[in-house]
Amino acid sequence: MHNPLLLQPLGWQPFFQQQINLEELDQAEIARVVAHNRSDYLLSNGDETFSLPITPAVAEMTVGDWLLLEPGRQFGRLLERKSLFKRKAAGSKIDEQLIAANVDTLLIVCSLNDDFNLNRIERYLALAHEAQVTPVVVLTKADLCPDSDAKQQAVQSLDPLLMVVAVNATDADSCAPLLAWCGVGQTLSLLGSSGVGKSTLANTLLGQALQQTAAIREDDSKGRHTTTARSLLCLPSGAVLIDTPGMRELQLAACEEGVRQVFADIETWAEGCKFSDCHHTGEPGCAVANAVAAGELSPRRLHNYQKLLAEQARNSASLQELRAKEKRFGRLVKSVGSESRKNKKGY
Repeated sequence: MHNPLLLQPLGWQPFFQQQINLEELDQAEIARVVAHNRSDYLLSNGDETFSLPITPAVAEMTVGDWLLLEPGRQFGRLLERKSLFKRKAAGSKIDEQLIAANVDTLLIVCSLNDDFNLNRIERYLALAHEAQVTPVVVLTKADLCPDSDAKQQAVQSLDPLLMVVAVNATDADSCAPLLAWCGVGQTLSLLGSSGVGKSTLANTLLGQALQQTAAIREDDSKGRHTTTARSLLCLPSGAVLIDTPGMRELQLAACEEGVRQVFADIETWAEGCKFSDCHHTGEPGCAVANAVAAGELSPRRLHNYQKLLAEQARNSASLQELRAKEKRFGRLVKSVGSESRKNKKGY
């Protein structure tokens, strides 16, 4: 039931092949999640697309996940992920939301209009580094921005090795440099705020208008949600693209290593601080504060570093507390059920 030729256009790679034994290769059906709806997952085996209802027996999945199906297309098991993007659920809700799985390259899309925001780009970079996925910052609407070169340089200054590409998302020739990450079997994901041009970029890479687009509001450059659900799209180049709805809020959780990688320069300066537990908030002998005073480090960058570290620590603690409560509740339910069965038997 395993046909590599059908699966490769969906992003099938040796990493997943090595997780399947000979019996499973012979009997199980391999599929990838190509869309996630409220009550079901949409799956593809490379030959057809079909639905898998969400039930307690089905593992929590997201777009990009690979799984094995037993006869009758019953859920078998979820394959180990190569990478996973997740965030704390938006708003005050204490929960975790899966965004996309098994991504090789993250296209961080930011518009060169009023939406341009270095703090937000650093936030997305932390997510990419935590997932160990290659980030590429795509700056859209370069044709409409008179100072696009200066803004591109500002992004590049975050990391000299960071890939930064400025494009006109409506023009295929302008977007051609992105094809370097769109090889056969590669999976890319688009992340960014509403209105930055993700769907327009997706349509240009696809070579056809499959994703709905809409104009931004002229008064504040804010966008409208045109992509309402995550979906996996096959590109002519042989790569697959996961398009996601625009995010008004990206709350980080369990992302400490990712944050530290994004701010590696601050981490290096911190090694020279007088105290090993220096928080860089006015302690004596703070090498980081000295770097700010000398103009070698921007106050904005230090503030965002401190903000993101505090945010991810706070959200991680909240999620851990929630999981602990769920485990305690689960043990209570089992205990009550066991006691009830004993009473029925007259023990």
